[in-house]
Amino acid sequence: MAAAGATSWLIPWEEVFARGTNHPSAGSTWQGWHAGAFQVHFIYTGVAESMFFIMPDGTTMLLDCGDHNAIGRGKLAVPVLPDAKRHAGEWIARYVERVNPGGRQVDYIMLSHYHNDHGGCSRFYASKEERNGKPYFLSGFSQAAETLRFGKAFDRAWPDYTDPIPLLDFMSADNVEHMKQFYEDQSLHHGLKIEKFQVGAQNQIALLRKPQKYRNFTVRNITGNGRIATKDGGIRDLYAERKLNPPTHFNENGMSLGMIFSYGPFRFYTAGDFSDRWKREDGTILDIESELAKEISHCHVAKINHHGHYSMPAPLIAALRSQVYISCVWDQLHNVAPVMERLYDRTIYQGDRIVCPGIFPKERKAEDNGKPFLSLIPNAAFEGGHVILNVSDNGKRYSISYLSAQDESMTVRSTIDFQTDY
Repeated sequence: MAAAGATSWLIPWEEVFARGTNHPSAGSTWQGWHAGAFQVHFIYTGVAESMFFIMPDGTTMLLDCGDHNAIGRGKLAVPVLPDAKRHAGEWIARYVERVNPGGRQVDYIMLSHYHNDHGGCSRFYASKEERNGKPYFLSGFSQAAETLRFGKAFDRAWPDYTDPIPLLDFMSADNVEHMKQFYEDQSLHHGLKIEKFQVGAQNQIALLRKPQKYRNFTVRNITGNGRIATKDGGIRDLYAERKLNPPTHFNENGMSLGMIFSYGPFRFYTAGDFSDRWKREDGTILDIESELAKEISHCHVAKINHHGHYSMPAPLIAALRSQVYISCVWDQLHNVAPVMERLYDRTIYQGDRIVCPGIFPKERKAEDNGKPFLSLIPNAAFEGGHVILNVSDNGKRYSISYLSAQDESMTVRSTIDFQTDY
């Protein structure tokens, strides 16, 4: 794998990142999507996690659209961009409108798991109304839906919210009821279809426009409701033993939905906040990320699990062997030093890699001053911005761009080009 224009990837990172800021696109307006490109937009707000997918034939998906009181974290908060005058759901919708080939129409939406930084809630919202005889809160997905129109939703617990055990509001604050009301409103008034996410399925997230033209593009569902898809085509329930003595709740992060997107030789991994660990009766520790590592292989680009908050154990990093790691950030405790040190560690796997957080704030940069892993972070990350993965040439090439999140100008701040290794 080599940076475009370089004879080897083994060159000083300062030079690689300088090439990013000196890239022909730097300083220009983002040129958008073109047919045949696979794009993932990591939308930065400083408040929520949200990713917008544009697939090679123009099929689109909004994965997560959260909102919560991140500013209330005080010293742990990161910059809210462009500003706090609008809630995250509105900023996200406005961003989607700018880049979406379908304008306001989005084909798919997906909530990775029931936490408010991924879907919104009724405790932190832009406004409150009454709909269908109930209070209705504009927060996250429901606020974005005031602008955008969604075709189909994939949900981990649809239709009865009992998988793997009954979902109750106390399990995840009020997020379950919030999403139920959102689904109901969208189904009644805008024709939203809802489908249960199927672990192990391939192309449940299907191309809708020209699937025959892009038969080398596939989506495999690998995690959901505490289950993982195995290499041999089976399904393994990581929580099976714990269900023998049914608990009142499970860690919602461990229920996260995950997928691997493949485009020709290129592979991209994302799995929400997939992370959890516990002590078994025999005293051993079961770490679900390490168990997933046994069932997956090399992905060129990987979204970091759980914002890099004490996630990404060495076995998972070794299995992914990614050139690029991207994280969605809304807190100073994301991309913590132990995670960054593992991502840097060449004893886990050989080869260079970069880490692209939505922001690596100045406070963290000062706190971690002198630590080798800082060399993995592009300079653009220290100010924060939207991160865009753009895969082209039938998966043979890809790039990582940072766009300014200070305003809505869509100004490119840096771009680094890659060739997919075979």
